[in-house]
Amino acid sequence: MTLFIVLSLVAAIVTFALSIVVYRLSHKYRLYPKIRERDVHTRPTPRLGGVAMFIGIVAAFGAAWLVSARFPTLRIVFANPEQILAILGAALLIVLIGVADDIWDLDWMTKLAGQFIAAGLVAWKGVQIYSLPIGGGITVGSSWMSVIITIFAIVLVMNAINFIDGLDGLVAGVALIANGVFFLYSYLLVQQTSPLNYFNLASLIAVLVVGVCAGFLPLNWHPARLFMGDAGALLVGLLMATSAVAVTGQIDPAQLGSAQLLPAFIPIILPFAVLIIPLLDFGLAVIRRLRAGKSPFSADRKHLHHRLLDMGHSHLHAVLIFYSWTAVASISCLLYFVLPTFFGLSTLWATMFLIIGFFACTLFTLAPLSRRKAIEAASQSAEADTPEAEELAPQDPLDEAAEGAVPAELDGASVRTPTASS
Repeated sequence: MTLFIVLSLVAAIVTFALSIVVYRLSHKYRLYPKIRERDVHTRPTPRLGGVAMFIGIVAAFGAAWLVSARFPTLRIVFANPEQILAILGAALLIVLIGVADDIWDLDWMTKLAGQFIAAGLVAWKGVQIYSLPIGGGITVGSSWMSVIITIFAIVLVMNAINFIDGLDGLVAGVALIANGVFFLYSYLLVQQTSPLNYFNLASLIAVLVVGVCAGFLPLNWHPARLFMGDAGALLVGLLMATSAVAVTGQIDPAQLGSAQLLPAFIPIILPFAVLIIPLLDFGLAVIRRLRAGKSPFSADRKHLHHRLLDMGHSHLHAVLIFYSWTAVASISCLLYFVLPTFFGLSTLWATMFLIIGFFACTLFTLAPLSRRKAIEAASQSAEADTPEAEELAPQDPLDEAAEGAVPAELDGASVRTPTASS
């Protein structure tokens, strides 16, 4: 565990230092785009933070390789160097595509093609979904089926993460929470399946993503001085998906009894649990754009984080809502594995945590609606021509309707008083 923490710190320190460098160079050479209509920020902000995050990942992998000679348990991660090189090569390709898109705004087909190539490189070198624990343990039917499923899973996660990258600190914080939980799961899982060796590729990738997100977050916290851009969001999505895929090969579902079958499902359930909000946003966006006759990858201002702002949440509250849902979903999933396996407790406790967390997050999410209703009620019940009524009047939708309900043909000659049904 100590070595994992050290490597995560290496990733965090390198990412933080290079984020400052990228920030200064971007302002010096004006490497930032104009503000778009759908953007939430109001001042030009550099989008090349993904470059610093990529170098942080490479530096941490390099540090792990250098110390592996002294730590025999770490050598297993580098026993197949082609896998590591494939992951880093795919990450480099994704970052280059992301940087090009952040600077020149590539078309969606070019970006999607690059994502499939990167995912294909990872799958081609052996990081694949080898087994799906369905029906007591059924492995993927063929090597080609494994490759295809892996590629589509990686591309799906990359785009889901990229779609929620719309608020300061959102992706970095969500990824930090999700990968922190996933690291704990993969680390504890290996303790059960291979007690003499706690090191594995899935845990290493997850803890390094935690490090780069922690190192990048100080410059990305609201108000952000630096964005990770498509390069950073796609990179995080690629590594999260690769980590989840890698852990599926660590256990054989066919060798587990019915009481132990739950751990076999966690590699499949947990990535979806930690990505429940991004995947929901991605699905809704695709449906919304296809129904409008647009490309599923065309940009708009109707993502979940935009809707939270429109509901009345502040920027900070909207980000914290995403954090909360991610934490509840991922920690609940982890508890279903940890409580019975390590503490001998019933999974009922995990279910209770999930239910309580779900209701708490729901109340937090819908709080502005109840607050708005209370203000509207106070406005409508306040006595006319009083300071209180004047202060609350802008919050009354009936007053707003009255102000805008002037028939054009009268040109201001008279004002129609709206009824409750208008």
